[in-house]
Amino acid sequence: MVLDNDRYVLSGGIDPLELVEQFGCPLYVYDSAIIKRQYKRMSDAMNVKRLRLNYACKALSNINILKLFRSMGAGLDTVSVQEVSLGIRAGFDPQDIIFTPNCVSLEEIAEAVEYGVKINIDNTSILEQFGQAFPDVPVCIRINPHIMAGANVKTSVGHIDSKFGISFHQMPLVHRIVEATGLKVEGVHMHTGSDILDPEVFLSGAEILLNIAREFPDLDYVDFGSGFKVAYKIGDVETNIEELGARISERFNRFCTEYGRDLMLMFEPGKFMVSEAGYFFAQVNVIKQTTSTVFAGIDSGLNHFIRPMFYNAYHKMTNVSRPKGKARFYTVVGYICETDTFGINRQMTELQEGDIICMHNAGAYCFSMASNYNSRYRPAEVMVHEGKAYLIRERENMEDLMRRQVDAGIFEPTSTEA
Repeated sequence: MVLDNDRYVLSGGIDPLELVEQFGCPLYVYDSAIIKRQYKRMSDAMNVKRLRLNYACKALSNINILKLFRSMGAGLDTVSVQEVSLGIRAGFDPQDIIFTPNCVSLEEIAEAVEYGVKINIDNTSILEQFGQAFPDVPVCIRINPHIMAGANVKTSVGHIDSKFGISFHQMPLVHRIVEATGLKVEGVHMHTGSDILDPEVFLSGAEILLNIAREFPDLDYVDFGSGFKVAYKIGDVETNIEELGARISERFNRFCTEYGRDLMLMFEPGKFMVSEAGYFFAQVNVIKQTTSTVFAGIDSGLNHFIRPMFYNAYHKMTNVSRPKGKARFYTVVGYICETDTFGINRQMTELQEGDIICMHNAGAYCFSMASNYNSRYRPAEVMVHEGKAYLIRERENMEDLMRRQVDAGIFEPTSTEA
């Protein structure tokens, strides 16, 4: 979203205020041009013979987003059998989907096997059970490299005390299970978590994974996960994907030469692909002055946009209604009966009740984490694509809230005989 002749516009010159007027507020909007840019940027950064970027659909799972990635040649990274089903409905070939669950039952994994997708297992208990139940189904093994990516333990999943992955110190046990069950290991995988800035940290984890890959003679792919950081505010740092791509490509190509054939290099970017493409628009309900704070209360809350409260995440805010004017500081809060603070002392052009605020970087882990808390409706979603706006999810209503509830008639008044 850029400022053009005293108004903010999305790609194709689309005015977000017109979208709010057409589709209502609050509103999620995704710009496909930015998604395409990010996909091409990462693809171009990797100089290997076989590359597959599996979009991590937990970031944003609207089927139209999935179809966009399929059209660009991406695969799909899924973490639940429901996401697998969404991928199939979006038209993905099952072998272009990898299923990487955590702490699920063997029964759920068996459902994924029925779909014919790639299976990635991250604990030795399920690996042993899987090997006995499905000895002829190739498997990928998720390794925990004990690498701390970023400073937030909630988004770093490769540290030593993480529930994700099999510790690389447990490889003797993994080999015993593989030998005993006759499993074919077709891939090895790691994911260190979000907000990777230092290529050295990522490459040190990659080196651990490549050393493990040497132990399996029949691999088809090596999956390095993702977790690349994007900028959330002006002057923010981000992963230099071009530098990282050059370095990991050189190392991977050298490994393939040593291994004796060209394996496929896989990544599973989610946030990197969709975060900057998303915008969340909300209306100012009230300006409330207290003894020390000016609050801007909006028509949304943690039910729609929980990242600031859950991760202490920063999202840039813009007063779309008044691009120019005197700047003031506001603490932006929601309408949920909880402390749902979006940002403290945020500087914006002076707000009035009825103005529209935009929260940037709303494409990843925003709508996908939305709920109906306080019996509020989830908002609509719109995709801006090649100069047109398309509704890709309707706004919920009361019928949606009641859809799966059953009035059991327990407390209905009963008639009595005279």
